[in-house]
Amino acid sequence: MAGQRASTGVRQAHAAGDRIVVGPTTVLDREGREAIEDSTLTSGATRAFGSGRRLRSEEPDPWRTCFERDRDRILHSTAFRRLAGKTQVFIFPADHQRTRLTHALEVTQVASAIARACRLNVALVEAIALGHDCGHGPGGHASEDALGVFIPNFDHAVWGADVTAAPLNLCAETLDGIRNHSWSRPTPATPEGQVVGLADRVAYCAHDLEDACHSGIVNETDLPPEIAGRCGRVRSAQLEAFITDIVETIARTGTVGMSERMGDALAGLRHFNHERIYLRPESLEQADTVIAMLRALVEHYASRPSDLPVAASGGDDPLRDAVAYVDGMTDRFACLQAVSLLRWREDRLPRGHDVG
Repeated sequence: MAGQRASTGVRQAHAAGDRIVVGPTTVLDREGREAIEDSTLTSGATRAFGSGRRLRSEEPDPWRTCFERDRDRILHSTAFRRLAGKTQVFIFPADHQRTRLTHALEVTQVASAIARACRLNVALVEAIALGHDCGHGPGGHASEDALGVFIPNFDHAVWGADVTAAPLNLCAETLDGIRNHSWSRPTPATPEGQVVGLADRVAYCAHDLEDACHSGIVNETDLPPEIAGRCGRVRSAQLEAFITDIVETIARTGTVGMSERMGDALAGLRHFNHERIYLRPESLEQADTVIAMLRALVEHYASRPSDLPVAASGGDDPLRDAVAYVDGMTDRFACLQAVSLLRWREDRLPRGHDVG
């Protein structure tokens, strides 16, 4: 349990086995790694050297680049962990269905695969992708409709960068990518942010369809032939097709984007998901339930700020404090608060989808 104390005075994790020597080696500090990064990234990629502008100034880390530091802060944050309890498509997801957390991880994989192939800054891509949905409230995109009556033009991307991530003191480039990852927002200022915007749509179109197929809502054979013929009917084929096209498009044009052919395929896949999954009557009914619950919770906390935890209260605007607190809730905690504070009956709460 205490590890193996070797004759060299080094304590190793495992009690048995040969000692593996990694040296002789030269340990690279942050500045050394930044120099290597500068020599290996493509000309338009974002360098860590010369970046790292934060709202509150900090001393650089001795080992990590500024974007690696951002990635690690997001990964260890409470807001990121809460994504495990927030809806992607299905409220109270069954085993193997995606949550906001698994969605963020899949976006990170897609985006980093593109970034590595195109010699972009992988650490910046990872930071943006891991943090891109931390501003989402419980209950999926319905939370934006719920909170938008209190905060005009409420957008999870903007809220995530400006409010949820504020305590992390992230770099300007990371915040820009989070703030503008949605296609309705301005184009991100870095190619890494643009890659995450593409990866987000590629990932959710593929995995939302897979979850719906596993739940019996649709069948993969329902996908129109003109779409399936370009990207396939299953997630693995779709990811390969879209990632390959994005990489080849960047290599051919020097611009982060997709070919017209595959862009049409992605648009068709997204339209299919909207019609058959997101806008089906059961989804709309659940969205109405989520909206009513979240609005009622915000109104309760705004009128009774003393019910807010100390860490979530004390601002100049009780309504904004209430919105921030409710936005940070997991699905389950929001439902528990509706029952305990609002005296809602359980049959008024959102219900999970029955698989089968």
